[in-house]
Amino acid sequence: MLQLTLESSFSNTLTVSELNSYVKSTLEEDFLLKRACIKGEISNCTLHKSGHVYFTLKDENSAIDCVMFKPYTKKLDFSPTEGMSVIIKGKVSLYTKTGKYQFYCNEMEKEGLGDLFIKFKKLKEKLESEGLFNEEYKQKIPKYPKNIGIITSPTGAAIRDIIKVTRNRNSSVNLIIYPAVVQGESAAKTVITGISELNKLEKIDLIIIARGGGSMEDLWCFNNESLARAIFESKKPVITGIGHEIDFTISDFVSDLRAATPSNAAELAIYNEYELKSMINNLERMLKHKVKTEISNRSYELDILYSKIEKNSPKSKIEKQKVHVDKIRAQMNHEIKNKISYELKRFEKSYSLLNAYNPLNVLNKGYSIIQNENEKIISSKSSLNLENDVKITLKDGTVDAHITLKE
Repeated sequence: MLQLTLESSFSNTLTVSELNSYVKSTLEEDFLLKRACIKGEISNCTLHKSGHVYFTLKDENSAIDCVMFKPYTKKLDFSPTEGMSVIIKGKVSLYTKTGKYQFYCNEMEKEGLGDLFIKFKKLKEKLESEGLFNEEYKQKIPKYPKNIGIITSPTGAAIRDIIKVTRNRNSSVNLIIYPAVVQGESAAKTVITGISELNKLEKIDLIIIARGGGSMEDLWCFNNESLARAIFESKKPVITGIGHEIDFTISDFVSDLRAATPSNAAELAIYNEYELKSMINNLERMLKHKVKTEISNRSYELDILYSKIEKNSPKSKIEKQKVHVDKIRAQMNHEIKNKISYELKRFEKSYSLLNAYNPLNVLNKGYSIIQNENEKIISSKSSLNLENDVKITLKDGTVDAHITLKE
């Protein structure tokens, strides 16, 4: 009997697909659900690259996932944003692949800002007016930190991402993890305590506050005023890596540096040791080349200066003048020799010519020269008188004579 009962009870068994299809058709055929109009606050809003918008619509007690496809989003004159209160029209249906029901929106109107967004805006304006977001108060993030304090959940995806980035970029950097609650009412208090405790450690170079993505409600603890002031008053530089790139919290505005994600926070905080080594090697090569070039240039300049010194030194000048004097002396000697030789030849020529006309040479032929008392040569007997004294020059000497006879 039991077996028959079981067989009869499972005789109308449905597949999962059949069940989901049935529920979907039931929902879509319901008069109220296929023309529904609901209001609530947008949360966890994502604009897909396809142009579709995915978001959660919530009130104080409940939430429903919604989607608005591109043909309908194109008709909007505003962009749906986190915390916005809206009225949407559409239908309730089931996504059969996952068995998840959601609201398919084809119209949307703004109703006003949501409560959380209003609180966020008021606190932001208050702290901004006090100067907590001013750049002048931002602390400089150290380029080469050795010890980094991490405030996050010890079991969340954020810490795993940070550890992974650290291992890939620089395994020598130490991470000091302060376990904190990062969602809910007690979250802000534990993060504040973490900031206080890490500030007491002298070795800490900077602090990272990190949490993975979530809705505005999930990240709300980071919009806490006391936490914002604790970050502002921290003596250690603070980097926030909260949520995704589109998520902004009060903590992000007041921190010294806002990162898009926890992984990005680690990338901004931790220098890449391989890039640093490469940079150092490049700098070393550049420095060696520069030093080598500088030495070469200075050596060339020294050679020029030494050459000038040598050229202008007294010793060099003396040597130069000595060479010049030797050259002049040699030139003078040469010219003197040439002059002497020339004059000697000229003299010999003149002597030869003079000798040819020398009257004394006639004496060798038997002739003589007669001179009166005044040594005037007597060439005619008419120039002589009796009793005159004369001097007769012969080839081998002179004799004195007295004129006694004149014919």
